[in-house]
Amino acid sequence: MPRGRYSLHDPHDGSLLAEEHFQCAPGPSGWRYVSQLTSPDGNPSGSVDLALDELGRPVRLELRASHWQVRGAALEGVTWVRSDPAGVHATEGNTAAHAFSGTSPAFLVALTRLLRLTPDSPATRVRLVTFTAPVLAPRTADQSWALLRSEAHATDNGPLIVDEYQITELDTGDRHSVHLAGDVVLSAPGVELQDLETPPSVFP
Repeated sequence: MPRGRYSLHDPHDGSLLAEEHFQCAPGPSGWRYVSQLTSPDGNPSGSVDLALDELGRPVRLELRASHWQVRGAALEGVTWVRSDPAGVHATEGNTAAHAFSGTSPAFLVALTRLLRLTPDSPATRVRLVTFTAPVLAPRTADQSWALLRSEAHATDNGPLIVDEYQITELDTGDRHSVHLAGDVVLSAPGVELQDLETPPSVFP
């Protein structure tokens, strides 16, 4: 069960936005990721709880940030409810998207589980519903994902397979790379892995 800490930065100016203390693990029915976020001054600023089924579909998503929360799942595309913590002001959304996205590295791992790309696979287009911090406002975005290469790196615990993905934002044409090892993000725009207590899980 990998557990560790990411630092989340503004990808434009590099300023620290939050630290995300996480743990995740595959199971008989899929994969689950839970985390707590703290602001740069050390105060709690939110949480993430994401569960996938064996096909990589989001069967449960719970996000908390600022004074908002989101609960969602894959249902007729993706469906979600955004509300204040008391549930008084709630709005429901649904769209024909493949998955959810957001600032948490969890969403990058989740999408690789859904797409199951190989280096021989053509670039794959996906539609995502992204929840933007700090108010968790939903926004629909289209991306193209391609797995460029998988390389084995020697470690004390045996070979570590690192996958390099290229992601293209289809509305702007911007491209960036993401490196993952199992269910841990090693590097991505705005994401730095600061601490990892146990090795990444290896997906079958």
